Amino acid sequence: MFNIYSQNRVEESANYFFNEGINYSYQNKADLAYKNFIKALEIYENKDMKDSVAECNLKIFSLIDAQSNNPIDPLLYLTKYNNYAIKSNDTVKQIIANAYFASYYFQKDFKKADKFYKKGLEQSKLIKNELFQANFYTNLGALQNEYDTILDLGNHRKAIEIYEKLKINDKLFSAYLNIAEHFHLKKSYKKAIEYLKKAQTTNTKRYNKNLSKKLYERLALNYQSNNQYKLANNYFIKLDSIKELLNNSKQNIEISRIKEKYDNEKLRADNLEIESKIKQNRNLFYGTLAFLILGGTIGLLTLKNARKKRLLAEQQQALEQQKNLTLLKEQEINTINAMIDGQEKERIRIAEDLHDNIGSVLATLKLHFENLKLNREKKHFNQEELYEKTEKLIDETYLKVRNIAHAKNAGVLANKGLLTAVKLMAEKISDANKMTIHVHDFGLDKRLENNMEITVFRIIQELVTNIIKHAEATEATINIALYDHNLNIIVEDNGNGFDPQEIRLEDGIGLGSIEKRIAHLNGNLEIDSTLGKGTTIIMDIPIT
Repeated sequence: MFNIYSQNRVEESANYFFNEGINYSYQNKADLAYKNFIKALEIYENKDMKDSVAECNLKIFSLIDAQSNNPIDPLLYLTKYNNYAIKSNDTVKQIIANAYFASYYFQKDFKKADKFYKKGLEQSKLIKNELFQANFYTNLGALQNEYDTILDLGNHRKAIEIYEKLKINDKLFSAYLNIAEHFHLKKSYKKAIEYLKKAQTTNTKRYNKNLSKKLYERLALNYQSNNQYKLANNYFIKLDSIKELLNNSKQNIEISRIKEKYDNEKLRADNLEIESKIKQNRNLFYGTLAFLILGGTIGLLTLKNARKKRLLAEQQQALEQQKNLTLLKEQEINTINAMIDGQEKERIRIAEDLHDNIGSVLATLKLHFENLKLNREKKHFNQEELYEKTEKLIDETYLKVRNIAHAKNAGVLANKGLLTAVKLMAEKISDANKMTIHVHDFGLDKRLENNMEITVFRIIQELVTNIIKHAEATEATINIALYDHNLNIIVEDNGNGFDPQEIRLEDGIGLGSIEKRIAHLNGNLEIDSTLGKGTTIIMDIPIT
């Protein structure tokens, strides 16, 4: 009777830790969840409760896999779960294991993820489980969206057919989102918006804030891509309000270890403090006794102490004088360093001004001369007009050199602002009849802070110069939008393109200089380029 009672208590204890782990997982307290799952796993293993061990391993895998930069390999626990499923010939568990393996490799290895999804789909067909089949169809569709490997929507439509038949609205919501993502990748933004609207009308009971966040984010991006900026802005506002309500901060399991280590150190410190107090009381007793015995010698000790204090005071004064001398020398060195640093910054500023201002104008000037050379005999345009424009560019180059010499780096921005300066630059380059630049703006109703306008203009100027020098493009577009205290700049061209991974941003003062300036403004830089298909540079800069 005692053994049965003891066994039940052990199982109840393991189940308690297991359920506590689940509760902490829902609360995003990953460290506490992991701690409870490990305790439950240890008890299940000791009692040879194999099915419970498998479920615990699966929970631990999901928990660790959700964390970033975690030293523990989550596949260790998923592999144990899968081995048990195979050994026990449990097809459902094998299907679940394949789904989790595919999810793990989803953004790491397309071939492995595709293999596990297809394996799970075949097993689902064997046991005739339509819900499992639909889940694998929709995941295969999402995987193909991620890697853009197929042009049809077969898997998505098979999934929707089953979800509609089974009336599972939350799954139907995800399936519509996947189809919308497919059309977004194909740049069919109207079709993408159509399926997002269908997802919005599913009325799923599990339509929570996370699903709203996904929906608003994708609607905003598709409206923006479709040049419907007002609707895009409305959904960006809704997205921000949802983000404020969500607490998506992920906690690392290492926090648990650090906390446990801290608790142990604190306990050790408390013990040391108690021992110290005991010793202190003992020493106080012996000290009092010694004071009574040695009271007669206090006078002599006092005299000696006075002499020692005088000597210590003299030594202290000498040390203070030495410190003052050292401080003066350090200040002198700091002053020299500051001068050198100032000179170096001035050199960098002049170099960047020459590169940004003169570089872009000379690049445009080069286009004019190339057209003059190519059309010297075949007069396809008014050469006299091009001569006049070329002469104006030469005059402008001279003025820019003179302005740099007098530290006047604001240029046209000081009088007319960022948008006007960008449009004037685009107009001058387009006049060369070799490349056309379009400028689109949204929300720039007021001037920005002067230094911000100068920096942003220099960045756009540098990107256009790179297009002229390297892209061999015939057309470029500059999109500038200001909404919700965020400045978004997109510079696109139809040129040669390049492989961003082969470009080291830290080299030179081109893209590397742009990245440093964006970082200085607390912004983000994204480069999307494909050989033979052009380049897109996206910048987001917060406006305070």
